[in-house]
Amino acid sequence: MSMLPKPTHLAPEYAQQFGDPSVVAAYHHRPPYPPQVIDHLLSLLVAPGTVLDAGTGTGEIARSLAQRGVRVDALDPSTAMLERGRHSPSGDHPLLSWIHGAAEDAPLGPRYGLITTAASLHWMAWEIVLPRFRELLAPGGVLAIIEQRQAPRPWDSALSQVVTRSSTNRFYQPYDLIAELERRTLFHPLGRVQTDSVAFTQPVADYVESFHARNGFSRDRMSPETAAAFDADAECLVRPFSQDGMITLEITGHIVWGQPGSDGIIPVTEKTWRASPQVPPDEEGG
Repeated sequence: MSMLPKPTHLAPEYAQQFGDPSVVAAYHHRPPYPPQVIDHLLSLLVAPGTVLDAGTGTGEIARSLAQRGVRVDALDPSTAMLERGRHSPSGDHPLLSWIHGAAEDAPLGPRYGLITTAASLHWMAWEIVLPRFRELLAPGGVLAIIEQRQAPRPWDSALSQVVTRSSTNRFYQPYDLIAELERRTLFHPLGRVQTDSVAFTQPVADYVESFHARNGFSRDRMSPETAAAFDADAECLVRPFSQDGMITLEITGHIVWGQPGSDGIIPVTEKTWRASPQVPPDEEGG
């Protein structure tokens, strides 16, 4: 039986934009994950105590785990992202190994006590990486899929129209990553957790620039006129809600962990069943 195709807006040509110089340059303007995310990941880690952070980008999760005493392999297909990560705080931590390559075929292993993907799994070839993750996990290990969400903001509706009008990804449709993986028998969730909300404050200009580190907004792929028009429209919508040129976002981290599978066969171990607050699935960011 053939595998269901991925949603069109997750095609490889859209994933490749995360190696664009403009996306890498803007990446640090994206809000950070709440610190509780790392606490929850540490609670999922089993022997041998090594983590694979697949699609690490600039290594926000990987660098934080290394700071907490965990050995981490930080994997990404973008050399520019990895280089930015190396020069970020704790990027030279002795427990951190930067690996250039794709999750589908990079030399990895032998076994990991936890595999993490933070706003990255949706770009990978699911039918290849999920069975591979299954083989790379140590007994009792799980795959943790991490995403970040923001509380509703008064400008959301109007800005959504500007985003739709300006994005170079004309095929985007809302979707549920976990549901898509379950439909393909490639992932079996065992638990979910949501962190407490944390406030993140940044200048309006940085908030607007953060969009250029997201799917469909690489300055390298937008015309200068379209990029400038988006920036002006977004700032006009957001600035009335700012104070002294700053806006505050309420950020939560969401983790779904479970067993990756293949061919409809998904192993479940007692070790991976953990009690946790349940949160509804949501569309994945990019």
